[in-house]
Amino acid sequence: MANINVMDLIYWKDTERTGMVFTGLVVGLLSLFQLSIITVVSTISLGALCFTVSVSLYYKILHVLNMGDGVPPFKAYLDLDISFSGELADQYMQKAIVAVVSAANSLKNLFLVGSLFDSLKLLALIYLVTFLGDLCNGLTVLIMGVIALFSLPLFYRQHQAKVDGFFAGIQANVDNVKDILHRIAQGGGPAADTTPGGAKPKTQ
Repeated sequence: MANINVMDLIYWKDTERTGMVFTGLVVGLLSLFQLSIITVVSTISLGALCFTVSVSLYYKILHVLNMGDGVPPFKAYLDLDISFSGELADQYMQKAIVAVVSAANSLKNLFLVGSLFDSLKLLALIYLVTFLGDLCNGLTVLIMGVIALFSLPLFYRQHQAKVDGFFAGIQANVDNVKDILHRIAQGGGPAADTTPGGAKPKTQ
């Protein structure tokens, strides 16, 4: 039975299969710049159906000529069980409901200023997105996302130590800035000495 693992595709474990999926996605998205989505979907579907019918007829002819067993290469995918049991479907539905409710609560807190700092971060993010919208459209961002999906995980796996060190330095700087802002918000006092036996503030 065929087992298509998304992570195997992303990490290029099967180069041929990943190349086909990646090329198909990018070419399909690029086609949307010139053609409507209906034309792209119908053309891709027509090409895929012509291919599968031709291959199926070819293998049947080989079987008639006693030159093969007549089983097409995609027979394993026909036997692949993609159905859900009632219990599994309920679990996925519950997870989806929890995710939707959680997202709704997060948006409520952000837009109704449940946390001023988080709302300001969202404001800055949306402001930056407006500049991104002036530079490119959503389709361009989607294509860049697909390219990043098939390249960045593999790059991270091959250079994990360097990437972790780079982001650790950034996180340290961010934590330092957050600590400074927190001290300013608390009155601008010096940072507490947390080392054992550290200097204690003098009492008058």
